[in-house]
Amino acid sequence: MHPRNVWQALLRPGYLLSPWPWRAAAYLLTGAVTGAAVLVALVAVVAVGSVLAVVLVGLPLLAALAFAGLPVAALERRRLRLVDGDDASGAHAEPPSPGLRRWLATRLRERATWRELGHTLLTACFVWPAEALLLTVALLVPLATLATPLLLATAGGGRETKVLKVWTVTGWPAACGAAALGLLLLAAGGYVLGAAAGGRAALTRLLVAPRGGDPRSRVVELTRSRARLVDAFEAERRRIERDLHDGAQQRLVALSMSLGLARLDAPPGGPLAGQLARAHEEAGAALAELRELIHGIHPQVLADYGLEAAVADAADRSPVPVDVEFDRPSPRLPQAVEAAAYFVVREALANVARHSRAAHARVRAEHRAGRLLVLEVQDDGRGGADGARGTGLTGLADRVSVLDGRLTLTSPPGGPTLLRVEIPCEPIRTDEPSPPSEPVPPSGTTRVVGPTTEAGCGGCA
Repeated sequence: MHPRNVWQALLRPGYLLSPWPWRAAAYLLTGAVTGAAVLVALVAVVAVGSVLAVVLVGLPLLAALAFAGLPVAALERRRLRLVDGDDASGAHAEPPSPGLRRWLATRLRERATWRELGHTLLTACFVWPAEALLLTVALLVPLATLATPLLLATAGGGRETKVLKVWTVTGWPAACGAAALGLLLLAAGGYVLGAAAGGRAALTRLLVAPRGGDPRSRVVELTRSRARLVDAFEAERRRIERDLHDGAQQRLVALSMSLGLARLDAPPGGPLAGQLARAHEEAGAALAELRELIHGIHPQVLADYGLEAAVADAADRSPVPVDVEFDRPSPRLPQAVEAAAYFVVREALANVARHSRAAHARVRAEHRAGRLLVLEVQDDGRGGADGARGTGLTGLADRVSVLDGRLTLTSPPGGPTLLRVEIPCEPIRTDEPSPPSEPVPPSGTTRVVGPTTEAGCGGCA
């Protein structure tokens, strides 16, 4: 297998005959040139900024030095391709929103920015002189020694010449011996250059291109990607609900109406009337099942009227009497937050009906300080619920965690069972007209009261 970096190539027998020694030399040479240029640029910026600081113009210039490592690190990641075949990507995260201010704030908070600045200062002050010295000793000295016969024939007139201005060589036997020594030094220098280039690349990768990226930046990006997936998932649920509502459901309604009209025209008591009656009943049952399916995918009341009306609708459908308490006014929240909160309530009430043997349940919600949604579901059942035993709450907990929220379940034997959900969120502003003032849907066993005094949480077995 072809070696991917200079370290792997060093261990192979044909290293000196491969391109790797020259790639290592090119890497160190471009590093020395880059370091010298960066040093000159930094000194110039500091000098100009210090002079102009008297009239405050130079202060932004001096402050910009904090970002001096960004372009240098970008160049270093490109240079790594000379001696390292692995991907060299930066550890910077994307700003949460476009704009120079957001970009500056994001970069100043990142560790990668300061690591790259440190790498730049290290390169400009210490690394490039060491690279230049190493190239001189490991490459130029052996080449000059190897060229002794050529120097003797040209500059020395075949009699005498100086090697590196310190070693006098007279005669062809001494010149040939010097050439042989130069060849050995060049071979040894090839290994020295490879080892030095590997060490330099390792230092560069550690500071400006860590494998796997910055863990903190990766966590932030992973959280954002999960949030984007949740938004995409909710959008897809709404699309499916809309397609079923406007497509298949309307066709079933039309079919049911057509069968009903056909029953009126059919002779009563005959076999055709019986078949039409059965077909009409099956169409009605299919329509009812489709409506329940649509409601389970994404209830229209949640999209139109918000979380309060959707929770009231879920409580009205519950076979166990449920009280619903929302603080007023109940603001519209981001769609992902409303959907997660609604499905938590629906799953909790379903668990109450199936497992808890409760006679009564309560749902309480509060949007604290306009920044935190606190949702509670409580029942007076037998308790002993465990979210890890397949009650359907594990997936909901994962869904809440994507929104930086938290779901906790407390259910001692004998009850009561409390499910508490906390999701940080802010109300959204919308220019759409407000929904009608009449209650949607009818309250039934549901009552809506004023602000709660204590936020708790509830769940069910």
